[in-house]
Amino acid sequence: MFSTKTSQPIYAIAGPTASGKTALGVAVALLVGGEVINFDSVQIYREIEIATAKPTADEMQGVPHHLIGYVDPRSDYTAADWSRDAVLKISEIESRGRIPVLVGGTGFYLRTLLNPLFESPKTDESIRQRLRSLKNDKGAEHLHKILKRLDPESATVFSPRDYVRVIRAIEVFLQTGNRISDRRAERPPPPEFASRVRTFVLNPPRDKVYDLIDRRTEKHFANGLVDEVIRLRNSGLADSSNALGSHGYRRVCEYLRAERTLKSAVELTKQDIRNYSKRQITWFRSEVGVSWLERFGTDGYLANEIAGVGRAK
Repeated sequence: MFSTKTSQPIYAIAGPTASGKTALGVAVALLVGGEVINFDSVQIYREIEIATAKPTADEMQGVPHHLIGYVDPRSDYTAADWSRDAVLKISEIESRGRIPVLVGGTGFYLRTLLNPLFESPKTDESIRQRLRSLKNDKGAEHLHKILKRLDPESATVFSPRDYVRVIRAIEVFLQTGNRISDRRAERPPPPEFASRVRTFVLNPPRDKVYDLIDRRTEKHFANGLVDEVIRLRNSGLADSSNALGSHGYRRVCEYLRAERTLKSAVELTKQDIRNYSKRQITWFRSEVGVSWLERFGTDGYLANEIAGVGRAK
């Protein structure tokens, strides 16, 4: 482990899809002498490219980017795994006298970094597949009813729409006989750097974000998204994997299984991502100590404002 004894701030740039997080993160990193650490749960995967909005070399502007495109999409990679990797990257970056700039939209990843989870068993793929099949056949509400029977307290915390965490809570109970809600006291303390993280969340006008999402989705399909999914499936990646189950890929798999038309896949993908962007904002509304930025990350003044706020605290 590298030394991280410093009072320097760590910046976290969050927000919904298409809000300009990448541009703002790079701009802040250039100002403060920083390096970017990704906390987007889809950009972590190798081979998954077109619908992930991974930054291009031009967009990175020479700023080192970490934890992007480094996970095999066939592996069982969790938020806790990402958190452990991020802790190491933060230590490594600070040991070089640089500033970590966390950039992404997966709020659960950021929360797991700042408030670590207790140790839990690795996923039992047979249980995972059965639960995913139940979700596909009977819907997320059905899974939530199962959780309510097994772990009522967790069911009050996890929305039926948050089926990923609902599935995980059911899995832990089935594998260990223990409820996640009973194990919260086992959570380790926050890392020493947690108090130095300054979180900024972009929240530009929703109608403009939705328009960008629609245009970006059409571009992804025009740029060969269907062919990419065909290639990934032919390489052995299952439709039920976390990677192909993500927004931007799930509806393409349904199209390739002849469950909907291509036009329907495009329109439903737009709707899925619009809904997801709304949930991203709702998530960060529940977080403590967040600074809200009611603009797009491409606003040229924001980086200077963020750098000034981070240094002043």
